[in-house]
Amino acid sequence: MKPEVLPQRAAARRQKNKKKKRKGKFGRFMLRLFIVFLLAGIGGGAWLFLTPSGKDMRYLAADTLITTQHRHWAKYFIGEAEAKQRVAEYSARFEEMGEEKDRHTINLPDLIPTKVQQTPLVEVEEVSGRNYHGYVMTVHDPTKIRLGVPAKVGRGEHVSSMVERLGAVAGVNGGGFADPNWNGNGFKPIGVVISQGQIYYNDMGKNASVQIVGIDKQGKMIAGHYSLSELSKMNVQEAVTFQPRLIVNGKGLIRNASEGWGIAPRTAMGQRADGAIIFVTVDGRQPGYSIGANLYDMQNILLKHGAVIGANLDGGSSTVLVKDNTIVNKPSSEYGERYLPTAFLVFEHPETVSIPNIWAGMRPGDIDAAKKR
Repeated sequence: MKPEVLPQRAAARRQKNKKKKRKGKFGRFMLRLFIVFLLAGIGGGAWLFLTPSGKDMRYLAADTLITTQHRHWAKYFIGEAEAKQRVAEYSARFEEMGEEKDRHTINLPDLIPTKVQQTPLVEVEEVSGRNYHGYVMTVHDPTKIRLGVPAKVGRGEHVSSMVERLGAVAGVNGGGFADPNWNGNGFKPIGVVISQGQIYYNDMGKNASVQIVGIDKQGKMIAGHYSLSELSKMNVQEAVTFQPRLIVNGKGLIRNASEGWGIAPRTAMGQRADGAIIFVTVDGRQPGYSIGANLYDMQNILLKHGAVIGANLDGGSSTVLVKDNTIVNKPSSEYGERYLPTAFLVFEHPETVSIPNIWAGMRPGDIDAAKKR
């Protein structure tokens, strides 16, 4: 055997031993990593299910899921029976929040422009909090607001399309609608739709009462639980069905964040004592930009901006704010705006606007909320 062969074999053995050591180190590293994750999982599970703060987090997660198309996942955090009870409790609480009689009055200022100073019809400002980013739109003359509805039978319409088609200055999404499996066509509203003082849609019957959000003939905001006869006597001009009412007679009705019904994109409407209408849109479901807001957040934004009455509107992927034919916020849907049945629109000259009743002659039971046309 040649002398140089021995060093080569020795070098090969050393290289092999190094590889074994590296494999051993990697194996020990992966084992330790697995143990860390296992302990973290056990610790996290213990925290979630055995501590008060963990319970609060589980209920927050469940409430947030309840507002999404993944509502059924809430049972994994609080159990199926508890999730159903949670929904029932919220519904009962929201109904209760709509019962107190609203006594607020408005005192519209002189909004006629002068050469010295002009009051802008619409102003938009950004608003942000710990988990959210959004916008507040103030409409200084509430009598300039009309309720927009779709142009074609069988499908809702984007708010941006309504704004452009009708020549509006701005617009936000309005009331709720039937949305089977979160894949609806946006054409079948829920409850009542009133535009220009006329009932455009009603699936509640003549003698029923419902939670509405709207404006009367003088520009006073109306929100709460009312019958159709009451709405008629109050001269309600523009209204949709949604809940809950957040503020009445200057006081907030959501007592704390735990009653805030989870975190989501949201839209809300309020009114100041001087008559100005406040629309709040908060984006959500977009980590790094805006996670979303709860109802307590929305209430506080309205109160901070002087609202004496306030109510929740449809939110989630419906939330959108349009001004000057531009979408101001960032809708949470990956597909952009949703097709919707109603929107609150602002006009310089609303008296010249024609908004036909697209549901005229149609019965609610005959409308397929999921059919694509």
